[in-house]
Amino acid sequence: MATPFSPPMPSLPAPVHAPTDVVLPRGAIVALSVAAFGSGMSLRVMDAMLPRLAAEFSLTLGAAASVITVFAVAYGLAQLLFGPLGDRFGKYRVVALGCLACALTAVACALAPSFGLLLLARTLAGATAASIIPLSMAWIGDVIPYERRQPVLARFLIGQILGLSCGVALGGFAADHLQWRTPFVLIALVFFLIAVWLLALNRRLPHQARQRGQGEGSAVVRMASEFGQVLALPWARVILVTVFAEGAFLYGSFAFLAAHLHQLHALSLSVAGQVVMLYGLGGLLFAFSAPGLVRRLGEVGLCKWGGMLVALAFLVIALADAWWWSVPACFMAGLGFYMFHNTLQINATQMAPERRGAAVAAFAACFFIGQSVGIAANGQLIALVGTTGIIVLGALGVGLLSWNFVRLLRTKRRHELAQ
Repeated sequence: MATPFSPPMPSLPAPVHAPTDVVLPRGAIVALSVAAFGSGMSLRVMDAMLPRLAAEFSLTLGAAASVITVFAVAYGLAQLLFGPLGDRFGKYRVVALGCLACALTAVACALAPSFGLLLLARTLAGATAASIIPLSMAWIGDVIPYERRQPVLARFLIGQILGLSCGVALGGFAADHLQWRTPFVLIALVFFLIAVWLLALNRRLPHQARQRGQGEGSAVVRMASEFGQVLALPWARVILVTVFAEGAFLYGSFAFLAAHLHQLHALSLSVAGQVVMLYGLGGLLFAFSAPGLVRRLGEVGLCKWGGMLVALAFLVIALADAWWWSVPACFMAGLGFYMFHNTLQINATQMAPERRGAAVAAFAACFFIGQSVGIAANGQLIALVGTTGIIVLGALGVGLLSWNFVRLLRTKRRHELAQ
């Protein structure tokens, strides 16, 4: 959860100011990957529980989906704040404290006595979870030399991918066999333990790996200025609008996949969650095969075929007359998403090289705000077109979006060659 960050592709030029290699304590990056696992679980745990929540609080399915919408809104907006905080107080330390805050917000979700308070707790959970993955990736960039960074990032992001899959499966299992509150107790425990681990590791980091900002001037003001300069770039605006629409079309439909399988094919929510979990396994396939796919397809091919895979997979899930068609379809949707989204992410890291931190933060914010808009819009549409119509709409939207981005990317490359 899925998240805006996915396994990086090769062939990026080395940065001018590469970090010097430092000796890290054992487990420093593994701990960050486990934290990303918790963030992914927290993001997607509610997807398969929507029918259970709707029954528990006497809501429509669309209204129950607000628990996903508010999380995504808070997650997206908070991205813009944690960059300055990490620069000022040390990235690794802020991630550790963010995990501790995530444990508290997960407990708040478990104890929420009403749907309104659950929405508030999920909003806070989204805001605190936003501290983990972007700052972890930025910290890895600070301490790992460029020539060794990509495989390290790929291994780190496996935790997030597994967390997204396990979140859906855990939510479905809890909806059928446990109380809906139970997963949040487990998530809180995971976050508390990882926070203790990260804080202990932070004390053992060498000085270069826990540097803090000098505190001169306002970091927030500086970041706001940098965001404005990113938005002034035409190609940056293309990337940000594209990833916003990707979040709206793809995850606006994805949030309802488990509910669709439950309602249309009478699958239990636990089985539906396990089927949707295969989406993450498709992401893992991309993580391990990315170098070969990049060499064979290039950026244009990854966007083209990735978008087509997602569109075809969503159409199969929506229209198939047997549930088992969704097994390979969910797997292929995950592979296709990472092919397409990873290309957007690489372009995001290069769209404003002098302001990479602000560019990546803006990219992440647009992706998650797009998700919230898509889920909210589909929550209103579901009474008219049902889950089938929503998933078809997502398929068409992703297909057209990837086609348009391929067109723009080819135009950009032709222009660059002509110069």
